[in-house]
Amino acid sequence: MTRNLLLNTDSYKLGVFLQYPKDTRAVSAFVTTRGNSFRPEVMFFGLQMFLKDYLSAPISRADIDEAQEVSSAHGQPFDRSGWEHILNAHGGMLPLKIEALAEGSAIRRGVPVMQVVNTDPRVPWLTSYMETALLRAVWYPSTVATTAWRLRMAIQPFLDRTTDDPMGLQPSRISDYGCRSTSSVEQAAIGGAAHLLHFDSSDSLPAILQARRFYNASMPARSIPAAEHGTIIAWGQTQETEAYSHLIDNFASFGGYSVVSDSFDLHNAVSEIWGKTLQTKVRASGGVLVVRPDSGDPIETPIQVVAQLAYAYGTRLNGKGFKVIDGNVRVLQSDGVSLQDIQMILGRLEGMGFSAENISFGMGSGLLHKINRDTLSFTMRTSAVQNGNEQWRPVVRRPSNPQERIAMAGLVAAIADGHDIMPVPLEDLGARPNLMATVWQDGELLVDSSLDEIRARATAVSLPR
Repeated sequence: MTRNLLLNTDSYKLGVFLQYPKDTRAVSAFVTTRGNSFRPEVMFFGLQMFLKDYLSAPISRADIDEAQEVSSAHGQPFDRSGWEHILNAHGGMLPLKIEALAEGSAIRRGVPVMQVVNTDPRVPWLTSYMETALLRAVWYPSTVATTAWRLRMAIQPFLDRTTDDPMGLQPSRISDYGCRSTSSVEQAAIGGAAHLLHFDSSDSLPAILQARRFYNASMPARSIPAAEHGTIIAWGQTQETEAYSHLIDNFASFGGYSVVSDSFDLHNAVSEIWGKTLQTKVRASGGVLVVRPDSGDPIETPIQVVAQLAYAYGTRLNGKGFKVIDGNVRVLQSDGVSLQDIQMILGRLEGMGFSAENISFGMGSGLLHKINRDTLSFTMRTSAVQNGNEQWRPVVRRPSNPQERIAMAGLVAAIADGHDIMPVPLEDLGARPNLMATVWQDGELLVDSSLDEIRARATAVSLPR
């Protein structure tokens, strides 16, 4: 992956410097999601990672040389004088002003999350040139953060109704198991960090490092030792009991351990080995045994495992009157579950009198990979141009379909409107606080939010049902 910022864009962007009127001094654009909604349904996250990772280092003459050589061979023009001006006049730092909502904010569709404008009249094309990188920097983590938010809000009612400590249990209910499901380590890191806004359970070390590096988090997630099929089948079916016993010996002291239990015969493993042969040892170990059924029907199988373990270990009633498995035994379902599957599992268990605390879930591609830019329809729109007399002129594309809503034009701001965030033209802001704060200008990071701050903001909002 290239680290040359000049080449972190679409090919056609190389020629935008030749396309503006000659007296153009500045171009302003904003990032938003297409469409309208009557309630917040998008969670903004991820810009700070890009600012620290990509914009904190200056461009170099070697970057310019490489970009010129590639552009020429690729059949595109190249503004060498413009990039050399950025190198010489700004020390290689991009002359941009970037305003954004606070990360972790929940917004309706159509509300701008970021506004970008060049600060040097010599390079008005820079705003458009950076569209590709800036849009990608926020659409993906924001979409994962929104997905995790929806998961949290879908699970919360079951926790509220059937557990004694719903807020304490909630962060551990969904684990990120998507490190191998992504297309790159960078995707795993960025998407995994977005998941951490709502949950503190993750098996993605790239995500852990991402949150530590870019959001000042000391340790943003927990994990427990876990067995895999390869280590279980290495013992052979005749020694399956010995394999599980070995795991208790090695991992119970960590407080919890997860054991995939379908390598040979899930029913036998749950009912006979965990339920009878090793039950006394599990109880005496002090650690929490997490039984993981990894095959079969994604809804029926985990429900059956909960019921089998409850029969073997017994249950107690919590303060809400729901059954909790005794003996520090729990279940983890992570084989291709979706939000709808999770709701069905928890609903069925609740109907059987079981507390939602008996089970947690792991997600991989469904959390980090089965999404795209159109999931939330992210886009970046040019909305204002400043000409030679330094006057801003609103600009907007006129839709060919008369029923299509005309997009917002001009410089924009965002205000608090009750529990919502609403866009307004900057000229109409008046004395109201602008929630679109300057987070970056001319190479300087002006807002450095911690993961704890963003988590608190994200946790404070609920998704109306």
